[in-house]
Amino acid sequence: MSIRRRNTVAAIDVGSTKVTVIVGDVGEQGDTRILGLGVAPASGLSRGVIDNIQSARDAIAIAVEKAEQSCGMRILSAVVGISGNHIQSQNNRGIIAVPDRSRPISSDDRARVLEAAGQISIPTNRQVIHVLPRGYWVEGTDPVSDPVGMFGGRLDAETHIVTAAISAVQNLTKCVEGAGVQVDDIILEALASATSVVQQQERMQGVAVVDIGGANTSIAVFDEGSIAHTACLPIAGSNLTHDLARVLRCPWESAETVKCQYGAAYAGSSMNSETVEIQAFGTQTQKVVPLGHVCEILQARCEEILEMVGLELKRAGYLDKIAAGLVLTGGGAQLRGLPEVAEAHLGLPARLGRPHGYSGMTDLVGSPAYATSIGLAEYALLGRDRPADLPAPGFDMPVGGIFRRIAAIGRALMPQ
Repeated sequence: MSIRRRNTVAAIDVGSTKVTVIVGDVGEQGDTRILGLGVAPASGLSRGVIDNIQSARDAIAIAVEKAEQSCGMRILSAVVGISGNHIQSQNNRGIIAVPDRSRPISSDDRARVLEAAGQISIPTNRQVIHVLPRGYWVEGTDPVSDPVGMFGGRLDAETHIVTAAISAVQNLTKCVEGAGVQVDDIILEALASATSVVQQQERMQGVAVVDIGGANTSIAVFDEGSIAHTACLPIAGSNLTHDLARVLRCPWESAETVKCQYGAAYAGSSMNSETVEIQAFGTQTQKVVPLGHVCEILQARCEEILEMVGLELKRAGYLDKIAAGLVLTGGGAQLRGLPEVAEAHLGLPARLGRPHGYSGMTDLVGSPAYATSIGLAEYALLGRDRPADLPAPGFDMPVGGIFRRIAAIGRALMPQ
């Protein structure tokens, strides 16, 4: 119990529609075990970034309090997910010389080449949030997953570097810390989602994780087992609801209910005979609309989202390289028929991505809407390298045990 407690992490997903806090540790089978969950309606966000500090802080505080009550622990620190169209990424290569060819490449050499590969020039209003190793080359030969112990006089490395707007990171940090929780690390939500929904074989053969949230659609592309491209598009599930509310002239809440309960990403001929009742503005507080009309509206926006995803993959040069196709996840991906529409529209295999590799509260967090939250916890746990006997801050528990900070999390995304 002591070791398990020492490996406990908390993760905060500040989404556009909800704030989710998950507490987890490593279970007996080596999987991520969910110990606590707190969810609160999101507030103070616009297009995936914070625009009202006080409202966002209050929403986070409510979710944190619910998670504390759920797991019976006091949360003092957590990893936090970040998204938004301010996110940018690029791949960069670094080269170093190994001074003594008679000795094997050491971990210090590996650290030096990663530092060299992580050096890029960025504007003063941006900061690096991830430097993830993609592969190593010894004397220019085929790539290797880990060069330590090999011999050679030259070592190359390629990294995937993710940057974010400093103001967005500072505002997010301020809101979380204002809710009484220290920020241990900022993690790109697209990477977190990929951690919880993608299989290793898919990573090796090439796959794009498409996380359709409330305000943003995040993309993470894996090629030959390692992260190759990340991006964030300013279009997602809330656009579907906006379209319904505008065309049907109904309140937002009614449009959201119709979308979730009856909506589909395609308009089939069998839907023309079906109708749905919705709230309405004006003298008639209720009205009946054909389900086929509702789905036509949703289909048009779904195809636009998928087209933008396809254009982004083509621009990055991976549209024809991802043999495993798309893994659709996030709350917006739950729209009925979306994987089938994606396959028809983009000509790629597509499936719905549900979180896997975890235990506990499966009936509450088993849907794609919680892929990012669970992925944040899994990502943090996979990146541990602190010795078990060293204490670390994070949780104040009446039963003993302590939270550890994460480090070297890029190893979790490298092929084994």
